Amino acid sequence: MRRIAILLVFFFLLAGQGFSQRACATAEYIRGSGSIVPELRIKRSAFTNLSRDSFRADVAPGEIPSARMMPQGTISSGVPSSSSVIVIPVVVHVLYNKEEQNISAAQIKAQIDILNRDYRRQNADAQLTPDAFKELAADAHIEFRLASEDPSGLPTSGIVRKKTTIEFFGIDDRIKSSDMGGDNAWDPDKYLNIWTGNLAGGVLGYASLLGGAPEKDGVAIRYNVFGNTGGAFGKGRTATHEIGHWLGLRHIWGDTDCGDDGIADTPPQAAPSRGCPSGVQPSCDNAPGGSMYMNFMDFTNDECTNMFTLGQAQKMRSLFNEGGPRHALASSTKANGTPLEDAIDMTASSPEEIKLFPNPSVGTLTIRFNADPPQGDIVIYNHVGQAVKQLRITESLMRINTAALANGVYYIKAGDTGRAYKFIMAR
Repeated sequence: MRRIAILLVFFFLLAGQGFSQRACATAEYIRGSGSIVPELRIKRSAFTNLSRDSFRADVAPGEIPSARMMPQGTISSGVPSSSSVIVIPVVVHVLYNKEEQNISAAQIKAQIDILNRDYRRQNADAQLTPDAFKELAADAHIEFRLASEDPSGLPTSGIVRKKTTIEFFGIDDRIKSSDMGGDNAWDPDKYLNIWTGNLAGGVLGYASLLGGAPEKDGVAIRYNVFGNTGGAFGKGRTATHEIGHWLGLRHIWGDTDCGDDGIADTPPQAAPSRGCPSGVQPSCDNAPGGSMYMNFMDFTNDECTNMFTLGQAQKMRSLFNEGGPRHALASSTKANGTPLEDAIDMTASSPEEIKLFPNPSVGTLTIRFNADPPQGDIVIYNHVGQAVKQLRITESLMRINTAALANGVYYIKAGDTGRAYKFIMAR
């Protein structure tokens, strides 16, 4: 009992310090999943255990590694050109048990901006990369955009919000299942799924396995390290780190003493870096530059990480080659339009039981319940009281296709809320 109490105190202290130390559970998650489904090890090895020679660093400074550098036998055909930008549509599933976990649209957009700066090497702290590693630092030519179209073809904000009865989520993927209090993934061939919620045990995030089950594909991030606004701690680098795993990168020390991360231009190091190192940190005969503690795939504090390498950029982009595990995603059109505004400040209180937006509607109507959704159906009536559309209430945020309705005034009732709400169709 005393040991359990000490552990609990440790985790609470960790929370109180703002999670200054990286707490990535991806390696633990991979080990657990591999033991349950051994064939995942084989799939993963096809993309993550390539020899160090497969990802060489013999390129000119600033050049993006491309298919010409891939050795024969690797999945090199059909790779996007080294100058092309791979755009990844993103859906953020917000799971909240308390209102503080229902992070704002501004916080989500701030995180997307951070990802784009980090993966394009447009981050302001890029100038802090030590001289020994500056020529290895890479613009990965990968960008992230909130989805503008959902799996049904309807406009979306790229944000799904769902109130849950689950107080804490572990690394058991419950956060990815509607039946278990989370929210189901959107098609991973068309979207990067990001789940935010209250992760347990000091875990800040974890990423799925390459070649794993589609319904588990994506990354999970603790709500209060997502972005850098509102109540978020840090600089949003947990998502940068976990998406690096989702794109095939390992921890820079290879998850073992002087291990190998499969990338030639990342020097070996004995263990994860902690805090905010400076100067040359030698280990594992990695002179003269020492450890690359400023790499996004180390455990250094957010404010002291600032780079991916050329080899890491090549490895991430190789997943989008023809035959690669992310190939279909490279051609997804789900972020080609302008996302809907997440028009309601979802953290604000409201005297109304439900909110409707946009109103007037031009083809899609979103209904947000301010408390747990009521039992029953949503029914839409025309101006003379005839029911013209009906569907079952399944979650706290419902999107309704109203494209078949003629222009005019309509009224909507939801379950036993007791009153009708007016909206207008106007094209």
